[in-house]
Amino acid sequence: MIRMRKANERGYAEHSWLLSWHTFSFADYHDPQHMGHSVLRVINDDMVAPGQGFGTHPHRDMEIISWVLEGALEHRDSMGNGSIIRPGEIQRLSAGTGITHSEFNPSDSELTHFLQIWILPDRSGYTPGYAQVAFSDDDLHSDFRLVASPDGGQGSVSIHQDVRLYITRMDVTSMAVQRPLDPQRKAYVHLARGKVHMNGKPMLAGDGAYIEQEDELIFEHAADAEILLFDLP
Repeated sequence: MIRMRKANERGYAEHSWLLSWHTFSFADYHDPQHMGHSVLRVINDDMVAPGQGFGTHPHRDMEIISWVLEGALEHRDSMGNGSIIRPGEIQRLSAGTGITHSEFNPSDSELTHFLQIWILPDRSGYTPGYAQVAFSDDDLHSDFRLVASPDGGQGSVSIHQDVRLYITRMDVTSMAVQRPLDPQRKAYVHLARGKVHMNGKPMLAGDGAYIEQEDELIFEHAADAEILLFDLP
């Protein structure tokens, strides 16, 4: 079963420095039909104005993943980490027993476009942690690349949950990509940009899909597509 989640049906918030589209219920946007999928709780598609960002704020018991699509994102946290992430780099923040952090656009002229993803951990009370890994454009064009997993396999960041996040980029020269699934598990697909057909269904930037009881996904007819695939319990 594939249930589409169209980009223009998502929640939306506009502030002087932030445009944010919410795939699932978040902050002032609440829709009981879209509360998450399995342990995937948040996909926020954020555009941050130059020199602006999220001031220091707390989190606990959440696995937080940031994936930059354009520009850069500057991170600081109460564990002493300070870094800048750019397209092709994944950041994982395990909030655990509690952390504070901030995320800012360090540019004075360019927008930052990034995805903020929250995954519920498999238990509460983990020691907070941080990781950042870079992938080359070639890595991301070679089928689906594992970027987050429970054991940190294949150079991915490790997360405290039975979830695997894969990302691929496809352009007009790409061959069709077939991705097997375990029909006993769930999945979610988010198209971060571009366009593609998934199992014959056209998808545009911002579209997503709830997936259950499927054994294969086929992606084809892509144009500048960047696809996130969540393998979920």
